[in-house]
Amino acid sequence: MPGDALSQDPSELRRRIDSGKAHPARVYDVFLGGKDHYEADLAAAAAALAANPRGYLDVRHNRDFLRRAVNTLAGKDGIRQFLDIGAGLPTAENVHQIAQRITPASRVVYVDNDPVALAHARALLNSGPEGRTDYIDADLNDPALILEQAAATLDFDQPIALCLVAVLHFVEDEQAYPIVRELVEALPTGSRVVLSHITEDLNPENVRAVQRTYTERGFTFVLRTRAEIERFFTEHVLGLDEPGVVPAHHWRPDHAAPAPEQPEAAYLEGLDPIERIRYADIDDATDDDINVYAATGTKK
Repeated sequence: MPGDALSQDPSELRRRIDSGKAHPARVYDVFLGGKDHYEADLAAAAAALAANPRGYLDVRHNRDFLRRAVNTLAGKDGIRQFLDIGAGLPTAENVHQIAQRITPASRVVYVDNDPVALAHARALLNSGPEGRTDYIDADLNDPALILEQAAATLDFDQPIALCLVAVLHFVEDEQAYPIVRELVEALPTGSRVVLSHITEDLNPENVRAVQRTYTERGFTFVLRTRAEIERFFTEHVLGLDEPGVVPAHHWRPDHAAPAPEQPEAAYLEGLDPIERIRYADIDDATDDDINVYAATGTKK
C-alpha cells in the first residue's frame, strides 16, 4: 500500500541516503530555494548555474507550468485525480494544494524514489478532509508497481492526470517510451498527461553546458527535440492539447507566478549566486533563457 512507504524505519531511510552523491530531486530543491539537500546537491546546482547563470529560470518556469496545468485541468476540465511521478521534495503549491483548492474532493498520489523526499513526504499528505493524498516510494522505471499501488487511492475507471514533469530527461530512450506507453495504457479515456522536458532546440550552447555538469556527476540527462517529445503523445494515443509542445513560459501564461519576498539590498548583495536565486523574480525571462518544453495531452 502507498502508506506503507511512510512506515519505513528511520534508520533504514538513513541507510538509503547517499549524501555524497547528488540526486535530481534535491538539486531541483536547491533551485526552488528549498533547504532539504546536501553539499553534493548544492555543488551540482552551483556547477549548473555557473554553466548557465540564467538556468534557474528553467526550473522555476517548469514549476510554474505545473501550477498552471493543474489549475487548468482541475478548474476548467473537471479532472479530480492526479498521479505525480517524480514529485520531488515538498515545496510551495504542491499538486494537491492546487487541485483541492478548486475541488476539495480531489485525490493525488505522489511518486518518488529519493529517500530524502520520502522522509519529508508527510508534508504532501495534509489532504483536506474531502480529498485524499498518498505517497509511493518507487522508481519511474517500475511502472507496474506504481500503477498497482496508485490503484489503492485512484479510481482507474475515471480520468486521471498523469504528471511527468521534468522527469523523463533522466531516462534513456529505450526505457522512456515503453514506460510512458505502459502508464498511458492503464489510464481510462479522457485522462490527461502533463509533461515537461529539457531540450537543446532552444538555446543549445547553454543547455549542453549544463548537461555536461550533470553527466559528470553520473546523472542520465537526455536532451530531446520537440519531435521526440511530441512522440510521447503521438505514439501513445494521446491528442496534444493547445498550444501543443511549446517553451514552458509560453504554455497558457497567466503571469501569476508567486513573487518571492525581497530582503534588504545589502543582505541580497552578500549572498552567493546560488543563494540569491531564491529571491529572483521569473517574470523577466525571455526566449533566450528557457530550455524546457511543456505540453498536455488527452487520451482518446
